[in-house]
Amino acid sequence: MSINKLEDLRQRKAKILAGGGAKRIDKQHAIGKMTARERMNLLFDEGTFIEMDAFVTHRSTNFGMENLEAPAEGVVTGYGQVDGRLVFAYAQDFTVIGGSLGEMHANKIVKVLDNAMKMGAPVVGLNDSGGARIQEAVDALSGYGKIFFKNTIASGVIPQITAIMGPCAGGAVYSPAITDFVFMVDKTSQMFITGPQVIETVTGEKVTAEALGGAMTHNSVSGVAHFMSSNDEIVIQDIRKLLDYLPSNNMEAPPVFELDDDINRLIDELNDIIPDNPNKPYDMHDIISALVDNGEYMEYQQYFAMNILTVFARINGSTVGIVANQPKVLAGTLDVNASDKAGRFIRTCDAFNIPLLNIVDVPGFLPGTSQEYGGIIRHGAKMLYAYSEATVPKITLIVRKAYGGAYLAMCSKDLGADLVLAWPSAEIAVMGPQGAANIIFRNEINEADDPVQMRQQKIEEYKVEFATPYKAAERGFVDDVIEPSTTRMRLVDALNMLASKREDRPAKKHGNIPL
Repeated sequence: MSINKLEDLRQRKAKILAGGGAKRIDKQHAIGKMTARERMNLLFDEGTFIEMDAFVTHRSTNFGMENLEAPAEGVVTGYGQVDGRLVFAYAQDFTVIGGSLGEMHANKIVKVLDNAMKMGAPVVGLNDSGGARIQEAVDALSGYGKIFFKNTIASGVIPQITAIMGPCAGGAVYSPAITDFVFMVDKTSQMFITGPQVIETVTGEKVTAEALGGAMTHNSVSGVAHFMSSNDEIVIQDIRKLLDYLPSNNMEAPPVFELDDDINRLIDELNDIIPDNPNKPYDMHDIISALVDNGEYMEYQQYFAMNILTVFARINGSTVGIVANQPKVLAGTLDVNASDKAGRFIRTCDAFNIPLLNIVDVPGFLPGTSQEYGGIIRHGAKMLYAYSEATVPKITLIVRKAYGGAYLAMCSKDLGADLVLAWPSAEIAVMGPQGAANIIFRNEINEADDPVQMRQQKIEEYKVEFATPYKAAERGFVDDVIEPSTTRMRLVDALNMLASKREDRPAKKHGNIPL
């Protein structure tokens, strides 16, 4: 091969690697953002990233596009290893025509998704784009449609992770919304269907881009995003961390890590963690961190619907998904947002063979007209549906309140819990003692010489008789009442026992979840 041809290849590759040029790269760095290739190199184990389709270019001739070069077509695509496992990825290059998506840009992303499906490997998308390439008109829209379709087909087969690392507007927001996990970078990423200027023109409402679609907005208010990181480097570290909890595809189990925490560890502080006053809150995080390996976990939707906690953790080196009520927020009640958050998390765990641990302290569904008008019936049904549909190992631990429909919604035995454990502090009933006494003993209370004293007496009778785990245990709805200090040991044993669980559902096209 002649030296000239080799030199030509090297020059072409150097031009592609330069992206939009030094000036645009410097501008990207100046606002705290990394370039697409810098992000890819940080995501993958050192030296393992292999770029695909670097020479692809657009074929548009509209509005002067025939004279516009777009190195790598504004998106870097390829594969490599993350902690030694195969992962595919794409990163939009904002230095090249603002990372805008056209026909060939979309085709590159589609090819990544196709290859990941063939190989059974996760896909990571690093989004930083001005949106559809207007010059390519319907071809750009078609490109988005193809990506949405591939995202949907891959859903539940391979993990799909999206990081919003810059602007993401219009149709561009829907691919992330279809994927399993959405990360955002605080202060440098935004998502919205219509931007602040359009909103002001159409409705007269004034709002900043950050308030409308910033990372905290979508992590705490809308629930569109699941994780938030402070900068580009940390978001990529967080993605690598999340991948460690996930299998490569739906046919595999999550990776198992060498255990350096005692599986027989007694946790004496759990014996005293539940307050004697049933209305006094405590932090459910304390129970979770005590039970899991080394107290380490990764919280999903940390800032959204904080009355329920959803976390990935490990017990005995293996991944578990934990759903737990948080008594510190709204007394741990279930509401519209908590139901959506938990339902989505449960289905994600089930899709990727991650056992579920449900830690219950729930007084009921949140009452009020706003909840009823907001569709709490429909949203609450999502949890019931998700638990009933799930075939992964399901362990339920009742630590305090488990009342009414919310008791069922937190994966009771009737919804398919394989093992239900309870602490002696558990209260399993249709409703709390005060409400129950008011209904059951209404006549006796009203006819008593001292109704207040009689009411308190009946409340105490109800507590002794029903506000315990033992009635449920007598009926087989609770498999065992355990000392809190032994909980970690019992969970390790239960997960080992359930490791070989096999359970099928009737063959069907798909169920009809109450969306």
